[in-house]
Amino acid sequence: MIIGVPKEIKNHEYRVGMVPASVRELTRRGHQVLVQTQAGSGIGFEDQDYINAGAEILGSAEEVFAQAEMIVKVKEPQAVERAMLRPGQILFTYLHLAPDLPQTEDLVKSGAICIAYETVTDDKGGLPLLAPMSEVAGRMSIQAGAQALEKSHQGRGMLLGGVPGVEPAKVVVIGGGMVGRNAALMAVGLGADVTILDRNVNVLRDLNHQFENRAKVIYSTAEALEKHVLDADLVIGGVLIPGAAAPKLVTREHIAKMKPGAAIVDVAIDQGGCVETSKPTTHQDPVFIVDDVVHYCVANMPGAVPRTSTFALNNATLPYIVALAEKGYKQALLDDKHLLNGLNVMDGKITCAEVAEALNLECVDPRSLLAG
Repeated sequence: MIIGVPKEIKNHEYRVGMVPASVRELTRRGHQVLVQTQAGSGIGFEDQDYINAGAEILGSAEEVFAQAEMIVKVKEPQAVERAMLRPGQILFTYLHLAPDLPQTEDLVKSGAICIAYETVTDDKGGLPLLAPMSEVAGRMSIQAGAQALEKSHQGRGMLLGGVPGVEPAKVVVIGGGMVGRNAALMAVGLGADVTILDRNVNVLRDLNHQFENRAKVIYSTAEALEKHVLDADLVIGGVLIPGAAAPKLVTREHIAKMKPGAAIVDVAIDQGGCVETSKPTTHQDPVFIVDDVVHYCVANMPGAVPRTSTFALNNATLPYIVALAEKGYKQALLDDKHLLNGLNVMDGKITCAEVAEALNLECVDPRSLLAG
């Protein structure tokens, strides 16, 4: 198979779909890998590193898209990239379609086979291709929140861990999944007063065992969420419903009643955000203010630490890339029900029920398309 790796073009996105070591795994199996020039420069890999791994360097994204049978990326294709997709071409990347009708419509029109990292599942009910970036984003959310609380960003002017004689900041983490767990880990490590909210009792038991008395673990009701959000200095939104739009748990009314200068980091912004006042921001312009509350809503947070993020992502995606290349997409999808769950769009049809429901569009059983 001919696999293409274009340079990412989203604002301040320096990650790359494949590192040279991943390229070598494919070229030694007889596959051809086309890499856009300087695609890996943001994480310290030059064209020669890819050439040494067996790749061919092309001068533009247009050349990569035109020649490749499968495109491997990191972030969702931007409009100019979506225009280069063609029927039957495989796109393997993060998509986050539920809150993004224009992207969904373009992918449907393209006729491409679009497999989303974030909806690939595993036998344990996890999301193995989303997990590494959730770990990174969860840990980064505390760094971002700490900065947002600084007075120069119109925050409350608080140090998360306080100092002897001064209370630490109150950090409320909504959602005890991969993002929330990693956010809490960092916040506890800095000495903050941490509360984690979740609705799954088994998750709460696990969190209680992990953090013991270093973090409060609370069952999330509307009353509990309101109480803790209004008392918080920093709120981390880490709620995820796989493939679907994030529920708006923190309302405008909550925001209006929060402490002036409090901060929110909405990690769920890729799926539309779990805060009603959230809107996507960029690393170039990461924060905005609503009712004196600082909002940090960068939609590609792990892009700020691209080397760590790229290696973590490649470790997870490589086996699936190899399977798609070795078997072809039809057989690879039919052989692996978890990879099949990653199929969001195929042959002009939406195949992910959560995406279709979020956008009020028709969903088609992917097995019927593969059989045809």
